[in-house]
Amino acid sequence: MMVQMRDRHDEDPNVGVGFTCSKKVGNAVARNRAKRRLREAARVVLPLHGVIGCDYVLIGRAEATANRPFDLLVSDLRYALKKLHASK
Repeated sequence: MMVQMRDRHDEDPNVGVGFTCSKKVGNAVARNRAKRRLREAARVVLPLHGVIGCDYVLIGRAEATANRPFDLLVSDLRYALKKLHASK
């Protein structure tokens, strides 16, 4: 999984999130499964570790996103957010 962030620099109290998977991930069934897993990971992690006023894009990767154990996917997202906000 790859995570990108954009700081909106506004007072909107929402955290924006988007999901994408290219055709390299697989057919439509595989892409949808990867995006469902990313959505669930974001639902678990972003309320606790997301920053208000930021938008995030979670990008699924071939083989890794659909097959990675869910607890490791969640910890990967936490780690990515920590790295993104440390560089701010």
